[in-house]
Amino acid sequence: MRLVKTLSSAAVAFAATLALVTPAQAAGANYVALGDSYSSGTGTGTYYSDSGSCKRSQYAYPALWAASNAPASFKFVACSGARTGDVLNNQVSALSSSTSLVSVSVGGNDAGFSDVITTCTLGTDTTCANRVNQAKAYATGTLPGQLDNVYTQIRNRAPSAKVVVLGYPRLYKVPGSCSVGLSDTKRAAINSAADTLHQVISARAAAKSFTYRDLRGAFTGHEICSSDWWLNSLSWPVDESYHPNRNGQRLGYLPQFTSAAG
Repeated sequence: MRLVKTLSSAAVAFAATLALVTPAQAAGANYVALGDSYSSGTGTGTYYSDSGSCKRSQYAYPALWAASNAPASFKFVACSGARTGDVLNNQVSALSSSTSLVSVSVGGNDAGFSDVITTCTLGTDTTCANRVNQAKAYATGTLPGQLDNVYTQIRNRAPSAKVVVLGYPRLYKVPGSCSVGLSDTKRAAINSAADTLHQVISARAAAKSFTYRDLRGAFTGHEICSSDWWLNSLSWPVDESYHPNRNGQRLGYLPQFTSAAG
């Protein structure tokens, strides 16, 4: 009886230990990071020398997660400026049947977010609002099909992987502490584009049963014009502008991905 009791206690302890191991850890976490500049880490200021114009950074959430979790393999192929077509043509080939974890952020460039920022910076409130409305129309009319193509390829190439889709934060606190720069009308219009992207991306991710993480809440109180910015405003080099800084990646994106990866 004592032996049986000892074995039973050991079995319980072993089961409890297994319960602490996340699926990604149990599978050895063959991790592939796909997507655009919000996943590559553009905006953090320091990049891997071999990443070139893709601007992949050790301060990006995929690299930070890999450094903390020591996955069995890690392929970091996210690239600054990537659109859905770029993910299909240049990134999904990194996936395989052994891939157990995937992260991806994409869609903002397809909707013309960079041009929205340029138009709103240089134009009037009206031209800004009109350009935002064009981007939102693209996001609701054309982007869903493009995301479906990407998500289908991810699932086909990595049939057993946990797939985490990450959205985009609102850029501005409105009203905020900034006394110069864009008007609150422009800032609110740009934020509304982030809201539309959230609606579209979350819906398409759900349709594939992928895990989606909404970054708008995580960045609340840390937008441009808040008291603690996790995003760059207009910066040099220009392509660093309007991207998460190191805190945005470490304190904004990383916890969201970490909670979903398990």
